[in-house]
Amino acid sequence: MHERSAEIGPLAIGERIADWYEAGHRDLPWRRDGFGAWGILVSEFMLQQTPVARVVPKLEAWLARWPTAAALAAEPSGEAVRAWDRLGYPRRALALHGAAVAITAEHGGVVPADVDALLALPGVGPYTARAVAAFAYGVRVPVVDVNTRRVLARSVLGQGDAGPANARRDHELMEAILPTLPARARQVNAGAMELGQTVCVARSPRCDVCPLRTACAWLVAGSPSYDGPTAPRQKRYEGSDRQARGRILRELRGSEIPVPADAVAALWPDVEQRERALAGLLRDGLVVGDPSTGYTLPE
Repeated sequence: MHERSAEIGPLAIGERIADWYEAGHRDLPWRRDGFGAWGILVSEFMLQQTPVARVVPKLEAWLARWPTAAALAAEPSGEAVRAWDRLGYPRRALALHGAAVAITAEHGGVVPADVDALLALPGVGPYTARAVAAFAYGVRVPVVDVNTRRVLARSVLGQGDAGPANARRDHELMEAILPTLPARARQVNAGAMELGQTVCVARSPRCDVCPLRTACAWLVAGSPSYDGPTAPRQKRYEGSDRQARGRILRELRGSEIPVPADAVAALWPDVEQRERALAGLLRDGLVVGDPSTGYTLPE
């Protein structure tokens, strides 16, 4: 067991995270000075359930082509889906295009800073709205992702795992460690994520180099095993409807003309699953067409 420093409260945990982050962190595009709100919004869309290493080159290419919301809004939504390529969860591309249209039409092309205004944009949920407000505009608001939840569960609650998400509880825990100064709070929001991604990882956490090693309730308690409820695990990708959907979209991305129905039929051997995947793509607006005209990305 580690001995816990005396009088370690939530605010002290936040200050340690901020100090650690300020002393050095990964050089990621969205953390650089001058990286605008539009770029941060795009990065947050791309980072949902996608590793950082895959996002960085795609983000840079995206912003080179569409440096503003208005630039993306001026293109067909199908071009956003095509450019999304294999990032996964392509509905995010459609939602991002919808957000660009709304930003252009309703906010003069400027990404709003207000959390409620951000929440009104297509595809923007509570996490993304808070992240953009905090990281693009310095608004003091708690930002909680899966990595932050793990840091909070261990350091504050003394649990080895965060369990299922609970927005109210998670935001209250994060709020408790945020300094009053907005710039400092921004460091804590970013630092908690960084800590969870690089040190306080799910398996084999690097506790000996953690800035919270003498403040972490879980470590001080001897790192007990977690026996509480767990978050549901993502279903296997291989052989899934998601893979079938991806196979169809990949074919359509590579074609400038509608892909005939028989060509789509040849993409996946399980007829029932293929039809289910195609129906889902049509329902989500990621694909348009019918058996007589063929299928293509939306215009």
